[in-house]
Amino acid sequence: MARLTAEQKQNLARSRKRMQAKRRQINRVALFMSMATMVFGLFWLAWILYSTLVKGIDGMSLQLFTESTPPPNSEGGGLANAIVGSGLLVFWSTIIGTPLGILAGVYLAEYGQRSWLAEVIRFINDILLSAPSIVIGLFIYSIVVMNTGHFSGWAGVISLALLQIPIVIRTTENMLKLVPGNLREAAYALGTPKWKIIWAITLKSSVSGILTGVLLAIARIAGETAPLLFTALSNQFYSTDLSNPIASLPVIIFNFAMSPFSTWQQLAWAGVLLITLFVLMLNILARIVFSKEKH
Repeated sequence: MARLTAEQKQNLARSRKRMQAKRRQINRVALFMSMATMVFGLFWLAWILYSTLVKGIDGMSLQLFTESTPPPNSEGGGLANAIVGSGLLVFWSTIIGTPLGILAGVYLAEYGQRSWLAEVIRFINDILLSAPSIVIGLFIYSIVVMNTGHFSGWAGVISLALLQIPIVIRTTENMLKLVPGNLREAAYALGTPKWKIIWAITLKSSVSGILTGVLLAIARIAGETAPLLFTALSNQFYSTDLSNPIASLPVIIFNFAMSPFSTWQQLAWAGVLLITLFVLMLNILARIVFSKEKH
């Protein structure tokens, strides 16, 4: 291989410097665009949180948790019926959706793996993960509300559970796949049946991650409005009967925010603040649980 002349070496050095300068310039532009995008997003997030806090704090009072929603153009009232209704809807949705999601995730990670049925389930799960919530609400409306002839809390529970199940499935499958295969092989070598390996080893090792997924799924459905408009509708009175229409915070906020009455608008902002704080606490709790798993 011929040696390079001094002139050729200088040309190569200049070319290398030009390439390095160009890469540094591109890097500066990319960093600037990334920082600008981050600042842009944080600006609107901070504005939303500030508006929610300032306008919502004025409506916070003891009456908010002890009295039901007031009639139009009247003083006083609270969101007790909506708070209880949302609690019931989220509670029963979690009771229904969590076991189904965990069982499906266990099947995909431990039994189905690359079978055709598992691929079909993953495909449907991906569709449900990205499906707009209003589509789920319309689906439940067509198969439950129209067949029963009336709106009900149970229809709302089913619609929220359908939104929650895909999240739990994906989280459970991913967490179980993180469990080292050596643990399973060691248990097989000792003659342990597969169901016991799943119960005592894989699920036990990934319980924190699965719990994090459940908490994030609860945070997802806590503020959903569209499915409830087509299923649970709403109720101006205090009720815990899920066989009939029941109040919920998202729907009450939706209705009150568009009303011309200042009392209702103030209650709507107070409800927004309650949901924001609830979702924030769930996300913080999920991060704490997941951080404990890492340690």
